[in-house]
Amino acid sequence: QVQLAESGGGLVQSGGSLRLSCAASGSAFTLYTMAWYRQAPDKQRDLVASITRGDSTNYADSVKGRFTISRDNAKNTVYLQMNSLKPEDTAVYYCNADVSRGAYAGVTNYWGKGTLVTVSS
Repeated sequence: QVQLAESGGGLVQSGGSLRLSCAASGSAFTLYTMAWYRQAPDKQRDLVASITRGDSTNYADSVKGRFTISRDNAKNTVYLQMNSLKPEDTAVYYCNADVSRGAYAGVTNYWGKGTLVTVSS
């Protein structure tokens, strides 16, 4: 089993910054595409940003130019640097990862439990 643990959420004023981290733990695994999603109250969970193992990135239009996703493969960690935060960025942010546990095991998708980001106006 692989666990994803998010950290770095909290309360910040509009215009401020936060850095989220998501560390994967377990044994004998390889992380492929990793991503951040978010879910605001009474709304669906939406993709915020994703990054492949080769560092190709993709962003939702609403965060382009403000958020940056990065990863450290040696630490099995993905980051989300969030700048110029707006109240509409308030949501629970979830880490997501495609994980392989060996050549014959295929790829399994995992979710973290989420971290709350609240942006006050």
